[in-house]
Formats: sequence, C-alpha cells, structure tokens
Amino acid sequence: MQQENTGPQISEEARSADSALTERYRRDGVVYLHRALSAATLSLAQKAYEWSLSHPGPGAAELPSKGSGTFYQDLANPAAFAHYQTLLDQPEVGDIVARLWGKDRVWFMYEQVFTKSGGTTRRTPWHQDSSYLPIRGSDLAVMWIPFDPVDTEHALEFVAGSHRGPLFDGSSFDPEDDTAPLYGDGQLPRLPDIEAARADWPIVSWRTDPGDIVVFHPAVLHGGAATEPSRRRRTLSLRFFGEDSVVASRPGNAAMELEAGSQDLKVHPLTRMRGLPDGTPFGDPDFPLVRPRSAPKRPL
Repeated sequence: MQQENTGPQISEEARSADSALTERYRRDGVVYLHRALSAATLSLAQKAYEWSLSHPGPGAAELPSKGSGTFYQDLANPAAFAHYQTLLDQPEVGDIVARLWGKDRVWFMYEQVFTKSGGTTRRTPWHQDSSYLPIRGSDLAVMWIPFDPVDTEHALEFVAGSHRGPLFDGSSFDPEDDTAPLYGDGQLPRLPDIEAARADWPIVSWRTDPGDIVVFHPAVLHGGAATEPSRRRRTLSLRFFGEDSVVASRPGNAAMELEAGSQDLKVHPLTRMRGLPDGTPFGDPDFPLVRPRSAPKRPL
C-alpha cells in the first residue's frame, strides 16, 4: 500500500542542523544567523521600522546619550500590531524562531525600534531585558534586525550562557553609572560591572550586515557599543514567546507601555500581563499567533 504524502519531507541532515541550532540557543542564549532574511522580508522589516518612527507610541523616548548624538527608542506601541502583521506573515520569521526553540507555536509579543545617530552616543549599558518584562520561560526570543552594517568593534555584545541565571536588577540607564539599579529594593542583585572586567566574562559578538540577524533570549546579559559621528545604527527588535511562558512578577512597575486609562489608545496586552499573578500562563488574544497560522489562539 502506497504511503500518503503528508507534506514536505525534511532530510536527516536538516533535522540534525536544526537540533544543533536548538542546542546552541539553549546553551548560549544567543545565535548569529548569516543572511537569514530575504531582501523582501528585510524590506518589510524596514517599512515597519519606518512606520514606528513616524508614529511614536507611549513608550517613545530619547535615552541619555552622554554625547552629541541621539539615542532614540520606542517599544510596544498598541497601534503597531496591524502595521507589523505583513512582516509577521512572512514564513521565515516564525520558522526561524520555531527552529531555535524546537517547538512549533510562536506568538509575537511586541516590537522595539532603536536609532543611534547624529554624533557620539554612549554605550548601551549591560542589562537583561527580562528584568523589565513580566514574563519568564525557555521559549522566548528577541530577533535583532540591523538596517546598517555593524562591524565587530561597534556590535551588540552578549555574555554567552547568562540567560541561565542569575537575573539581575535592571539598569536605570544612569549616564554616570551603568549599573545603577532600576528597582533598588534588594529583591534582585545589582548588575555586575562587566565593562570593568571584560576578560572575566564569555563575551561574544558578530559583525552584521543587512539581512543578517542575531536572536537572543531576553535573559541574556547584553550591551551595545557607542556610536561615532560618522556612524548610524538603526535596528528593529521583534520579541516572541512560546507555550512554556508564564507571567513573572517584578519588584516594581517599570512599564514603558501604555498604562490603562492614561491615553485614548488601546492598552497593550503586555501591560495587562503585568497585573496577573506570578506563574499564570502568559497569553492574551491580542498577541498575534505567528506560527502555525492555523492553530487556535492560546486560551487565557
């Protein structure tokens, strides 16, 4: 009896490569993927980025640059979901994340845009994104998409394996002290001064060109180099979560997202997650399901 063809067949070599990639992501918490995005998908990513620049959300702000340049960011704009959907519909976006996790279901959490330009800017302090976010789990990913070439000297840097703990207090981005705590109530240990003892840490980084991406777990310690007057760095981060994600309580409310009732805009689901008990399954109908598109929305 002839066996029914149920879909594309995956070779053993491809399975082995995916398994190795998943293991590396689990071990190091960060991977570099050369030419991971097609030209079409990169163009859609840049259009989404430009939309964010033209439509600042409640989290838009200029961070202290400690120089003549501008260090701008915006994140978790409640209006962004509709304008990022075409990008999220590109199969390669969800496929990359699913391969890293070795899991099939991927939800989009929020976007974040960065621009360093117009002169010198400070180094982005070492920090862990998880310190600021009401979520924990293994199946988490930040897809860092550069729109300008970034050489190794000016690259985003990571402490390999640091996503396995401990979780430190967040950086308050104090221009005079990179380790100044965000919360400062003692519930989380203060950030170590990694720059003062770089040789003691397994720091990794990669030169990147448009089309390359770096994907990392939000609990990985990371920081970015300063920029110079002749350099500009434009990046888009897409943040995803999977089925093992749960709500994580944090010492204080560091939300830069829209607070309920503060503006005449829809509240971002990330803000709603902050009000749920620790350990609650992380999910909300407003978080777009990226992969598989036919799967049901995650129940609350």
